[in-house]
Amino acid sequence: MLGLIRKLYHSRFIARLFHTTVYCLQRELADCETVLDLGCGPHSPVSFCTHLKRTVGVEAFEPYFEQAKAGHTHSELLCARIEDLQFQPGSFDAVVMIEVIEHLPEEAAKKALALAETWARKKVIVTSPNGFVAQKAVDDNPLQVHLSGWELAKMRRMGFRSRGLSGLKSLRQEVHSDTMGDDLFATIRLQPRAFWFVVSSLSQIVTYYVPALAFGLFSVKEKALRQPS
Repeated sequence: MLGLIRKLYHSRFIARLFHTTVYCLQRELADCETVLDLGCGPHSPVSFCTHLKRTVGVEAFEPYFEQAKAGHTHSELLCARIEDLQFQPGSFDAVVMIEVIEHLPEEAAKKALALAETWARKKVIVTSPNGFVAQKAVDDNPLQVHLSGWELAKMRRMGFRSRGLSGLKSLRQEVHSDTMGDDLFATIRLQPRAFWFVVSSLSQIVTYYVPALAFGLFSVKEKALRQPS
């Protein structure tokens, strides 16, 4: 069943209908050639944006870094923390942070977002839970703990436009297993999880357009490009 779900997830029709993370990312990065992927993890969705000419993945947790390296997820990979990076302003068309800011204390996350905005020439793309969702250190990775919450109103105050991800927030919870793995049902709150996963997926058709009800947010901040004088 999981194999079928993954196949459907990457179907162009299904991805467009349900606005999956990969689909949203592909659409937002259509006008970009270079991307900095902060906190890329072992299996970044950026790897499905095959039109990109240069992708730089940054991962601080060494086991994830090694998995990403083995999977050739990016054209370049760095094992480093965000605060230790040094890039020139406007070095990338876009800077992406997929499920990253909730793992940082709020002030550290705001500093990381400020750096991302400096390094991005066109836009910053962020996904996160909609508000605070508790999570422990899965995969023996202390960086997996959730330390802050980023609800829709907060993202809008910071200049982001947001859409909903992952269906209704009321159907999901923190990850209770010791590993993220490939468990698509890891955050489903109700039993039987397979049934409620389907319900959650169907609800995504609505929550994409009503992000206040969604479990996750796909947020984009456009940068004003200077016009040539």
